[in-house]
Amino acid sequence: MIIVLLLVPLLSALLMLLWPRIAPLLALLSAAVSSLFAAKLLLQVNEQGTLQWLLAGWPTGLAISWQADSLSCLLILLCSILQLLVGFYAFATRARDQLSQGFWPLSTLLQLSLTVLWLSRDLFNLYVCLELLGLVAVALVSLSGGKAFKPALNYLLLSLFGSLCYLLGVVLLYAVYGLLDIKGLAQAWQADWLSSCALLLMSLGLMLKAALWPLHAWLPAAHAAAPAPVSALLSALVVKGPLFILCLLWLQLASVQQAQLVAPLFAGAGLAALLFGGWSALRTPFIKNLVAYSTVAQLGYATLALGLMLKFDQPLIFAALWLFVLAHALAKAACFLAVGEMSATLGGKRLTIVKGASQTMPLAMFAFAVAGGSLIGLPPSGGFVAKWALLQGLWLQGELLLWPLALVLATLLSAAYVFRVVVVAFDRADPVAPDFAPQLLPQWLALLPALAVWAMAMFSEPLLLLLRLEA
Repeated sequence: MIIVLLLVPLLSALLMLLWPRIAPLLALLSAAVSSLFAAKLLLQVNEQGTLQWLLAGWPTGLAISWQADSLSCLLILLCSILQLLVGFYAFATRARDQLSQGFWPLSTLLQLSLTVLWLSRDLFNLYVCLELLGLVAVALVSLSGGKAFKPALNYLLLSLFGSLCYLLGVVLLYAVYGLLDIKGLAQAWQADWLSSCALLLMSLGLMLKAALWPLHAWLPAAHAAAPAPVSALLSALVVKGPLFILCLLWLQLASVQQAQLVAPLFAGAGLAALLFGGWSALRTPFIKNLVAYSTVAQLGYATLALGLMLKFDQPLIFAALWLFVLAHALAKAACFLAVGEMSATLGGKRLTIVKGASQTMPLAMFAFAVAGGSLIGLPPSGGFVAKWALLQGLWLQGELLLWPLALVLATLLSAAYVFRVVVVAFDRADPVAPDFAPQLLPQWLALLPALAVWAMAMFSEPLLLLLRLEA
C-alpha cells in the first residue's frame, strides 16, 4: 500500500513530462488513487497499530526509517484529498487563467514529497523531503511569471538558508551520536550543549521554511504572487511539512529540561504571530495578502500549542495542535480558492474588488465566509473544536487566565479581518456588464473544503481520541 502511495505520483509526474497533453488527467487520477489508498492505510493502522519499515539495507540507526501512525495517515489523506480538489479547480479554470502546464507535474511532486515527509523518521531523509518540497514550491510560485519571480527568488534563497541550517544540525547530531534515526537518537540522547545547538539550528531552519513568526517575511508576497491553486496548496499543505518535523524534534528528541526551556519561546512566538499576523491582515489593502497574513496568524495557534505541549505534556493539547493544522488546511484552501475566483472574475487585487460580491458572486463569498468562520473559531467548526480542546487542556493544567485571555484576543483579531472582507462584500454592488456570468464549478469547488471543515465537528470525538493516543 505504501508503495502505491509513492509510485503512483512519481510515475504520474514522469508520464506528464512525456505526454503533457494528458497531464491534467494523470494528475487527477494520481490524486484520486492516492486518496483511496491513503484512506485504506489509515484504516489498516487503526486496526493493526503503527507500521514501521527500514529501507535500503543499512543497519538500524542509519537506514531510511519510515513509520505510518494515525497522525501520518491523516496528513497523507488530507494531502491527497486537497491535491485532488485543487486539481479539479485548476482544471476548471485552466483556459481562463492560462495556467502553465508545469503546474501538473510540480503539484504531483509536491504531493509525493509531502507523503514521504509524513512517513519519514530519520533526519537525513527528512532533509531530502524538505529540499524537494521547497524547490517544487518555489517553482510553483514562479508559474505566474513576471512579478512572481522576485517573491519566488526571495522564497528560494530563504528556503535554501533554512535547509542549510537544518542540515548543519543533522551533521552535528551525526557527529555526536553516529545515528540518523529519530527513535535511536531519542534513546541515546544527552542534553549537552552540542545537542542543544543542533536542535536550535534545525529549529531555526524549520521555522523559516514554515514561515513561523518572526521568520515569516517571505510568505505574504509569495502566496499573493502565486496562482490561486498554488496559493491554496502552499498555505494548506506546504508550510505544515516543516511544522511536522519541528514537532518531531521537540516532542520525541529533546529532553524534558530542553523542552521546558524553549516552551515559553514557542508559546510567546505563537501568541506574537496571532497578534502581529492578525494586525497585518487588518491593515493590508490587498485581498490575497490579507489571506496570506491570516496564514501567519493562524500558524500561531500551532506554535502556541507546541509551546504549551512542551510545558505541560498534556495529550489534549497535542490533539488540539493537530486539529488546528487539519482545520486550517481545509479553511485556507477554501479561502484562497474563493478569493482567487473573485479576483479573476471581478478583476483586481485590492480588497475593494469584493464590493457587492454577496450579490454578484454569492457562492464564492459564502465559501470565504464559511471558511472564515472556522478561522475565527465559531462553533461547530473544526477551528472551534481545536480551540475548545486547547482550552480544555489548559483548564486541566489549572491555566485559567493568561492563555485563555490570549486566545480570546486572537479570536477577536481573526473576526476583525474576516468581517473586514464580509462587510465590503455586503456593500451595494457596482453595475456589472449584461453578459456577466461567473463560472459556478470553481465556486462550488472552493465551497467544498469550507463545508468539510465544519463537518469536522461530527467526527471530533474519534479525531480527538486518535490524536491523543499519538501524544
